[in-house]
Amino acid sequence: MKKLLVAALVLFMAFGVFAQSSLSDADPEMLGVDAARQALREVSLDLFEREGSWDVAMPIDDGIVSARLFDGAPAAKEPLPVGVPEGQDDSKVLGVKVDFMHRGYSSFTIKATRPIPIEGVTKTVSMWVCGRNNDHTLTILVQDFFGKSYELYVGKLNFSGWKKMVVAIPPSPDGKRGIVQADPRYGDNPGLRVVGFRIDCDPLQAYGSYYVYFDDLRAVTDLYAMENRDKDDMSDNW
Repeated sequence: MKKLLVAALVLFMAFGVFAQSSLSDADPEMLGVDAARQALREVSLDLFEREGSWDVAMPIDDGIVSARLFDGAPAAKEPLPVGVPEGQDDSKVLGVKVDFMHRGYSSFTIKATRPIPIEGVTKTVSMWVCGRNNDHTLTILVQDFFGKSYELYVGKLNFSGWKKMVVAIPPSPDGKRGIVQADPRYGDNPGLRVVGFRIDCDPLQAYGSYYVYFDDLRAVTDLYAMENRDKDDMSDNW
């Protein structure tokens, strides 16, 4: 009986040493990798200050959509750590108005005249939205490193007043599938581009006039690769 107990104890200890050895072999490679290899910065993408920089569109059978700038800003908006970019004002917001033709499933888009590039590897994109308490849903439209288009659900607009809405950019599992933001074989400028937004209207609330406002489009991006590039390193853009 004692021999059986001793044998079981030895096997248990051996398994524990093996497991501990396996875990300790893996942990040092993973522990702190994100913290050590990231230089997260919050950057401004657009302050919605320029007329004609955003286009709106909607099927004419569903409604008429228009956009213009208004004076104002969310009272709770926090300033950027580095401040507003030099030469830019921050006193206006973009307003979008829809006059529905009928109730039903419909949507409209708000697109930048040119896709807005984000340097580095984007982690999150945020914007301030005044949703007017309707059950319409907001989706952000983006393009990855290779120009592939993706749609990311941001949330419902069923709130009153201004609200900061944030969407996380899902990382590619292997650099080939999903939203790819970098590939060393095709240059050294990783990044994402914001194309615009789409609002899908709740069919029960798609009547009359609807108003929505946008301000302060930002991103949190990892600039580690760019900030830690050697000054004497060659640029692969030829």
